[in-house]
Amino acid sequence: MNENLRHALIRARLQPLDVATHLTVDPKTVTRWLAGRIPHPRHRLAVADLLHVDENDLWPDSIRQRRGLSNEIKAVYPHRWTVPADTWRSFFESASKEICILVYSGLFLAEDAGLLRILAERAAVGVRVRILLGDPESPHVAARGVEEGTGGDVMAARVENALTLYRPLQDVDGVEIRLHRTVLYNSIYRADDELLVNLHAYGTRAPEAPVIYVTQTERDSTATTYLDSFERVWRNAMTASKHT
Repeated sequence: MNENLRHALIRARLQPLDVATHLTVDPKTVTRWLAGRIPHPRHRLAVADLLHVDENDLWPDSIRQRRGLSNEIKAVYPHRWTVPADTWRSFFESASKEICILVYSGLFLAEDAGLLRILAERAAVGVRVRILLGDPESPHVAARGVEEGTGGDVMAARVENALTLYRPLQDVDGVEIRLHRTVLYNSIYRADDELLVNLHAYGTRAPEAPVIYVTQTERDSTATTYLDSFERVWRNAMTASKHT
């Protein structure tokens, strides 16, 4: 039963026969729409216009599919800097099993003392915390700095600063920090089955690039792609203590 359509008809004081007459369709067709069948796109638009509502209000699932969206996309932020600080903190605080961070420097997190405390607290209650930073000597780190317009030396210095700030976490049981030498196509932040993915774009600094909030709803999903990517980088990374 399409409850949205039924309630819209009640509010408009129309009967299924009225809709059928207006659209020149069989009344049984409208009955099937009320039972849950999704109309042809032109009929969806016509019904929405007749009832003075948005098409998305009547058939939200259909609209999401048509636009290529899925239930696993929880939010899209136009820039990383538009993600509220409280969102980052509540995101990591919600983890009960695992926290993963894949970045080059992640300096904006490392400089947040409150967030570092959250990571330590989650590890103390059994949450596995894994942090992947770029190797300051990696040519990919230098290249990213050049791409962003800040310079290779600046990016390497940012990583070194982050390592210094993250270092106290290395003494916390349950926290592992490694260095990677891979091209970073996206920065990945994980709290159990939820991810914040900072999409990277050539010539654009990470804070200016979009972030998508994804939740893993099934094994073969968008989130799985990023989770698998993190694991591949993790396997080939070296322990930070061997470098610092």
